[in-house]
Amino acid sequence: MKTKLLILALLSSLAPQLWAQAGHANLQKEIAAMDAALFDAVNTRNLEKLKTMFATDLEFYHDKAGLSNYEQNLEATRKNFASGRKIRRDLVGAIEVYPVPDYGAIQTGKHRFCDLSQADACSVYKFVHVWKKGSDGWKLARVMSFDH
Repeated sequence: MKTKLLILALLSSLAPQLWAQAGHANLQKEIAAMDAALFDAVNTRNLEKLKTMFATDLEFYHDKAGLSNYEQNLEATRKNFASGRKIRRDLVGAIEVYPVPDYGAIQTGKHRFCDLSQADACSVYKFVHVWKKGSDGWKLARVMSFDH
């Protein structure tokens, strides 16, 4: 009987940690899916889809280009797409995802951008994305792109 009580006590003390790990795994999957959808829109040059994925109060921090907002980011993307230049983005390794209580999640990682019009024109950069979850789903609210 004491062994059963000891096991029950041990399991009940681990329950919150196990629930947190399960929640984190779900969050990881959700953000990975949002990342894939975001860059599918970039890779297929789907500006209309991108518009729906960015928060209207977007702040995009780039270590070479500076700070841009929602409208400036869309205009730069529009110009890039219109230039005929074909860019592909791929993840490099795994992303890391961290919950932000009552807001959303922070995603970090590395990604490779390739200019498909030039041979061997690929570069790897680091990024941080802050995703906000609202009644209309996940939106990318803050972007930090660096190590260019």
